[in-house]
Amino acid sequence: MSLTARIKEHAHTLGFDLVGVAPVQPVPHGQFYAEWLAQGFAGEMAYLARHVERRQQPDAVLPGVRSVVVVGMNYYTADSDKPSDDTPRGVIARYARGRDYHDVMTRRLDRLLSLIRAEAGEPVQGKTCVDTGPVLERDLASLAGLGWFGKHTNLINKRAGSWFLLGELFLDLVLEYDQPATAHCGTCTRCIEACPTQAIIEPYVVDARRCISYLTIELKGSIPEEFRLLIGNRVFGCDDCQDVCPWNRKAPITEEPDVLPREGTEYPALLDLIGLSPDAFRGRFKGSPVTRAKRRGLLRNVTVALGNSGDLRAVPALIDALHDPEPLVRGHAAWALGRLGGPESRIALEHALETETDPETRAEIERAMIQAPQDWAFHQKRGCNNEQTTDDDLLEGRKILARQVT
Repeated sequence: MSLTARIKEHAHTLGFDLVGVAPVQPVPHGQFYAEWLAQGFAGEMAYLARHVERRQQPDAVLPGVRSVVVVGMNYYTADSDKPSDDTPRGVIARYARGRDYHDVMTRRLDRLLSLIRAEAGEPVQGKTCVDTGPVLERDLASLAGLGWFGKHTNLINKRAGSWFLLGELFLDLVLEYDQPATAHCGTCTRCIEACPTQAIIEPYVVDARRCISYLTIELKGSIPEEFRLLIGNRVFGCDDCQDVCPWNRKAPITEEPDVLPREGTEYPALLDLIGLSPDAFRGRFKGSPVTRAKRRGLLRNVTVALGNSGDLRAVPALIDALHDPEPLVRGHAAWALGRLGGPESRIALEHALETETDPETRAEIERAMIQAPQDWAFHQKRGCNNEQTTDDDLLEGRKILARQVT
């Protein structure tokens, strides 16, 4: 058995579902990436603009590098039954329901490097990357045969669909290389049509500034108002474009314990999340990708989801959030109260305005006080009154807003 075959065998034994090997060469989408950045599509993700030339030239990752082993870990889990109660609940993207994949995959790639060194019988230089180094990893994965770029820009594998996470091991060894993947999206545009915020502005191009994953995770400040209703009840990430992909219809369910959903990550109760103290947040999400948003980011998202719920039972919790230590949370809580409307919301907003000192939060409160009667009338017109807004109501509203903001 060749060294390449043994490396792949070890990778599978370590729990990686996909593995391929590519030569180190300039990546196909290097120039496209630079142009994408120049158009501002990265939003506030300034780290993506660092080391652009190194991203285009993978041989800069490690002196003398000759090959890259690319691995994929399946994280697809079947959805559990939604709780039968009518409490408002949020949605967390599938990849973030288990342990932080950066830690899991890095440890396994480090172990793979140790095994390769033992197998090679000679000194081997290697470097691992899991979503953090200056690497265009989807290009490398495509060159290694793991999949092709879907029109939603996620990588798609014929067997695993798009539900897999990527990691790389750069080596100063010459290995046997796999054939690059070929594309099989055809004329399908389901992902483009399903995107709530129309972030896929054309096939293979995503404007991150419109993407719900960016808005709920990467964006550190205020969520633009035109996207808040479109976010619905998503509190961390979005899977809509992958959910509708035909290649995911028969995606295998993972057996990997580290990516299985932790308690409280499927259909989390929004009223539980909105009351999380800093210590409670750290305790609940320790070792989870959700910590990337930090407490203020998650609670910002939760207030938006509660505002979209149409459930007036959320009003007391949102009034409490008007006094949160974080201005970001207070401002979005004001917006949510404006969405829900009602005299209790109006009085709370008036009182909050009397003591609020943060300029941006004051502006949020003032806008909410103006908007509240309009939104209250919206709920009454739809026949919701004090009842919870239905999924069909929200879907229709999102479609209307999507047309308005494009």
